[in-house]
Amino acid sequence: MRRGTAACLAAAMLLALLTGCTGEDSEPDTLRVGVLKFGSVNWELDVVDRRGLDEAHGIDIEVVPLASENALAVALQGDRVDLIVSDWLWVARQRAKDKDYQFAPYSLAVGAIMVNPAAEIDSLADLDGRKLGIAGGPIDKTWLLARAYAHQTEGVDLESAVEPTFAAPPMINKLVMDGTLPAAINFWHYNARLSALGMEPLLSVEDMLDGLGIETVPPLLGWVFSSDWADDNREALQSFMEATYEAKEILAESDEAWQPLEPLVKPESEAVFAAIREGYRAGIIEHYGAAEIAAAGQVFNILAQESDGEITGGVSELSPDVFWDGFRLQ
Repeated sequence: MRRGTAACLAAAMLLALLTGCTGEDSEPDTLRVGVLKFGSVNWELDVVDRRGLDEAHGIDIEVVPLASENALAVALQGDRVDLIVSDWLWVARQRAKDKDYQFAPYSLAVGAIMVNPAAEIDSLADLDGRKLGIAGGPIDKTWLLARAYAHQTEGVDLESAVEPTFAAPPMINKLVMDGTLPAAINFWHYNARLSALGMEPLLSVEDMLDGLGIETVPPLLGWVFSSDWADDNREALQSFMEATYEAKEILAESDEAWQPLEPLVKPESEAVFAAIREGYRAGIIEHYGAAEIAAAGQVFNILAQESDGEITGGVSELSPDVFWDGFRLQ
């Protein structure tokens, strides 16, 4: 009897220990997320926090604010953070250096060519001899795609036809608004501001890709992390992706959910706030799988050719291993 009682007590203690390790009282997995001090990543993570989506998915998110994209990359490489938002081009270049980073999709939102209606620009041909503001530098992805599109669809050497003017995104917008620049390529949230102030899109990246024979728009921006870390934290990373995509769904469906984000967005007016909201929603990914990964490979080839390999760091092709296999969206 005593031996039976002791065995039962031992079994009960073991069960209690196991329950303590895996039950509701267990510590959630912590993910250190590096973010720029401005931008849409903060908006999503704010919704995750406000709605308790992290807790609901059994994770804890530690937000690490950083000052620049370079600082994000350095923090990830130095193991100060577990995830950052970057693009698959960066991941491909790192993997070519035997650094095992991978990519999971964050957003479709990319740039466009915006024009001032007063400049009477209705086609790429109308840009001939005019200034074109470019926020991302000489190897900006939208600029490279626009060049490829112009050459393939209209036989125009856009690089020679326009006078490229490179500047920071806020300065590009300022020069468009004061009439110095009749057209510009800027990042999506700056384009949204221009749209709210009366500027118009001449050509979107989606239009460019369609003209280049790419029917599926791949996500260019995504969460980037070490493969080894992802292997060790697969369930936590999947939970993080689920939580952030729930936040996207909330922001897609509810205008009210945007109100607490206004201090983060810092819109100049209600019209700008509405334009940014719609621009963000247009970038939400609805499908992600083999078609999107294949399309990314096609875009990679175009960017490599148009930049003479500069943007791809000499990498010849985009390996499917760049894309983490733990997340798909049908």
